[in-house]
Amino acid sequence: MKAMLFAAGKGTRLKPLTDRHPKCLVQAGGKTLLEHNIDYLKNAGVSTIVVNVHHLAEQVIAFLGDRDLGVEIQISREVDLLETGGGLLKAMDHFKDEAAFVVCNSDIYTDIDLNKMLSLHDQNKNLATLAVADRNTSRYLRFDGDDLLCGWENRKNDEQVVLNDHPYHTRAFNGLQIMSPHLFDFMAGRGKAFSTIPVFLDAAAAGQRIQAFPVDDAFWIDIGTVEKLELLRTRLSQSS
Repeated sequence: MKAMLFAAGKGTRLKPLTDRHPKCLVQAGGKTLLEHNIDYLKNAGVSTIVVNVHHLAEQVIAFLGDRDLGVEIQISREVDLLETGGGLLKAMDHFKDEAAFVVCNSDIYTDIDLNKMLSLHDQNKNLATLAVADRNTSRYLRFDGDDLLCGWENRKNDEQVVLNDHPYHTRAFNGLQIMSPHLFDFMAGRGKAFSTIPVFLDAAAAGQRIQAFPVDDAFWIDIGTVEKLELLRTRLSQSS
């Protein structure tokens, strides 16, 4: 099984740590965030990981080249930052022959049961399966009674995408997903840099199954700020 780790971002909210080092190489518990996520994916049976790079790319490439991390590492280098959808589309050749593949942000730390998530994806023949939680954020995905994607909303500016009039509940996306390669069919004509969220919405509008995988009982943290990084460091020091 293959996976993609998003590691290209500039990590502006983690400044000044990210002025000299990419966010994915920031350390917590004696390992970089990149290593934590590689271990997480490897333990779920992933054998090949594509890592996209942009900000301070040479540091990430050198770091990965100097270590045997127990999986095959492939690099997708972005001259311009392509966002999640554009980054995936650039790396499409790595995944087009897979039945399904995992996509994960490198700035999260989690113990979500990825094997259970993969089972749901396969059993329901989903186009994509998204790890989501009931937590506070500004942007939410909407899901119907069958946990299928039916809309999106931004509560900061009241922007909405409504796919149908079904009753819905909202959940926040947790930066972990399983995709089938057919999703690439919905990425054409979007330019170079774009998010995956409009892709999911267009696929759902076309009748494809984009299903929620609730992870409220799992540990999950987005290391987007120095405060969150310190929370993770504290947790890992207490568990060691």
